[in-house]
Amino acid sequence: MSTMTSRGTDFPAHRPVVMGTRGVVAAAHPLAALAGVQMLQQGGNAIDAAVATAAALNVVEPFMSGLGGFGFLLFYEAATGRVRALNFSGYAPAAARPGMHTPETQATGPLAPLVPGNPAGWLTALESYGTLSRADVFAPAIGYAEEGFPLTHFGHRMFALNAPKLNLFPESARVYLRDGAAPPPGAVLRQPDLAKTFRQIVEGGAEAFYRGPLAAAIVAFCERHGGLITAEDLADYAPEWQEPLRSTYRGCEVVTMPPNSSGFQILETLNLLEGFEVKELGHNTAPYIHLLAEAMKLAVADRIAYGTDPKFTPLPLEGLLSKEYAAERRKRINLHRAAPVEGERWNKTPPPGAVAPGQPELCTPGMTTHFAVIDAAGNVVSVTQTLGSGFGCGCVVDGTGLALNNGIRWFETDPDCPTPNLIAPRKRLEMPMAPTQVYRDGRFWFSVSTPGSYGILQTTTQMLLNILEFGATLQQAIEAPRFKTLVGTQLGIEERLPVEVCEGLQARGHELVLLEPWSIDVGGAQGVMQDPASGARMGGGDPRRDGYAIAF
Repeated sequence: MSTMTSRGTDFPAHRPVVMGTRGVVAAAHPLAALAGVQMLQQGGNAIDAAVATAAALNVVEPFMSGLGGFGFLLFYEAATGRVRALNFSGYAPAAARPGMHTPETQATGPLAPLVPGNPAGWLTALESYGTLSRADVFAPAIGYAEEGFPLTHFGHRMFALNAPKLNLFPESARVYLRDGAAPPPGAVLRQPDLAKTFRQIVEGGAEAFYRGPLAAAIVAFCERHGGLITAEDLADYAPEWQEPLRSTYRGCEVVTMPPNSSGFQILETLNLLEGFEVKELGHNTAPYIHLLAEAMKLAVADRIAYGTDPKFTPLPLEGLLSKEYAAERRKRINLHRAAPVEGERWNKTPPPGAVAPGQPELCTPGMTTHFAVIDAAGNVVSVTQTLGSGFGCGCVVDGTGLALNNGIRWFETDPDCPTPNLIAPRKRLEMPMAPTQVYRDGRFWFSVSTPGSYGILQTTTQMLLNILEFGATLQQAIEAPRFKTLVGTQLGIEERLPVEVCEGLQARGHELVLLEPWSIDVGGAQGVMQDPASGARMGGGDPRRDGYAIAF
């Protein structure tokens, strides 16, 4: 049975790892990565590059993230060795209540947005650690918006997929569509209103967005169309610097976001797997996929039961992440038979025998894009941000080019829901976005993360293991075939896996749901790495979307 060597030589990749000595940016679009690299070449640091990349993604990947969205950031400061987590997730408007949404209004239209966090997050990071001016950092995004950029084939696919939603709202159709249809690949898309919005932020900072003219435009839009966001909701918004979550796996330290991020699911899964000889099973063999799937199911059940905004409901994080709890929970894993689960989130009618959450308190002594940057000093920034779904709720605020998120879709709104992710005024949702970094011998080694809804937590775990257990290169870890647990015993799996692997999984009771060979349903990852010997900066991007890394 063949497994990867320490250099990953037995494992295919269709792209090389991108390398440089002074900096690297890996992002979901090459023009966004270029914007970040331009900041590094101008003498800026990783934070400057990350904010420029984030803003550029708003323009060139408007269906995934933007000013109207929210996110999380991990920052490793090389000079001090400190890692900080910046939480700029959105919260529910003060008027939000359980039972006031239908599944349709929860996902589409003016009732769906959370208060946006991206502008405050970007600007807080820039003010705290950046070295360049707002004018410098937002210049590439403004240029792409004013002068236009060519829509990629993947971008066209996303525009076409979301055209029915955009056509529900005249301003959205005007900004993004041509005669009600997606522009063709190669068409140059210009967004002059968005350029003006960025200029207002350059001039007025966060004040312009949360208390100034942009806030007034958002509030007026919500008042006209029956939305929930008020002037007070915007004025009261503030991001938070937090301590990250940490755990260990075979001598390495794995760092991710604390709740209300669901990153603890990744750490819990790794704790469960640490009790098995994972590498001996072979990479992406039926026994390996089965073991990983069953471990992930246990962690998913705990995430559904306990994931929340800790300001509203405390999480038993110490128990969830304890090695003792993992030792107890892994006894539930049947190495020969698949267990049913309720799905990726709370299910009012779970299948019989679905995996139940554990009792971590007994062990207590808790459409998206991802990008990452390493600068010349060794500072590292890892960011995941989102609009919730493609083009968010589908609404663009008149005259601003600003697409609003549909974060309320990710809350539970049924009053009968017993989990702590039930919506409440000013509550932050339990969010699967989880930028993740790995440290070896006390030094930064690599960061790899992905978009992909609740599948983020499963895909990120697989990529970490591709490197930690099987010695994959960064690009190999990103390109490897993926899978994720679904409802009952369903296992979504990319078609590239061999027939004998699929048959072995079916023999263990998995009901296979075949995905495209390179499916966006299992993410679109980016990653960066630093060579421990030479210090070379490395980057990788996901061919499932438009991901590319640029280094110099």
